[in-house]
Amino acid sequence: MSITVCNFTNVYEDQPFMEGLRHSGEATWIDCTDIPGTDCYCDDEAVETIRRRIADAGIKDAGGIHFFDNGNYHYMSKIWADMIQEPFSLVIFDHHPDMQEPRFGNILSCGGWVKKVLEENKFIDNVVIIGVANHLAEEFKSEIASQPADARNDLQHKVTFIRESELGKENLLSSLASRLSSNIYLSIDKDALSPAYAATNWDQGSLDVAALKEIIAGLAASHKIIGVDICGERARDFAGDEYHTVQEADALNDRINRELAEFLQNL
Repeated sequence: MSITVCNFTNVYEDQPFMEGLRHSGEATWIDCTDIPGTDCYCDDEAVETIRRRIADAGIKDAGGIHFFDNGNYHYMSKIWADMIQEPFSLVIFDHHPDMQEPRFGNILSCGGWVKKVLEENKFIDNVVIIGVANHLAEEFKSEIASQPADARNDLQHKVTFIRESELGKENLLSSLASRLSSNIYLSIDKDALSPAYAATNWDQGSLDVAALKEIIAGLAASHKIIGVDICGERARDFAGDEYHTVQEADALNDRINRELAEFLQNL
């Protein structure tokens, strides 16, 4: 798989693996640091600028591995998914549903991009979100209960949550695989992982890397993975927290980015 990096905050400068990709030319590096209107929310002008830069880099489809900074930019998954021209299922590893209504207008956001994919992408068959915090899954269930019957039934049919408490469930992979189209686009937000494996800018779950790789390998054995994206870096202004110093955070994220890239390229 080819690698593309969309750099928004320069956080990758402190990761030797990612810097190595840039300097060696092993990755297509797209500079997005000068694009206004991109932090958490991505306005229409910014969306078009990002799409133009992807096209200018010679990229014509959603294939390969895409890195794009911290969780504030998870809406990039929608921009990549918009390039898919065949029926597919979207499989997301995330501690949050990312199904919120926009706070203003119809703007693309890190917290509502999944909903916009469902509303706007004519090729999407269904969505599975793995590792969602239990209480957030319950909140979403309550929210859709108040919606009109048609909209409620459509969401219940197309969206499946694998809650954090269900991650160790027996036969999880086989039941998951049976719900999906033959084509899968994967989106990995590292905040689904335990803080032992990554340091992100959102609250994190408890998924371990071995389980993440086992699920992906199982899906790849029976489905076509048409593209993958990875986000969930630390915030650029991160100064340390209860789990990590800045140096520890960078070392963890560098290690997991390398591990995931090598794993995915060898599927």
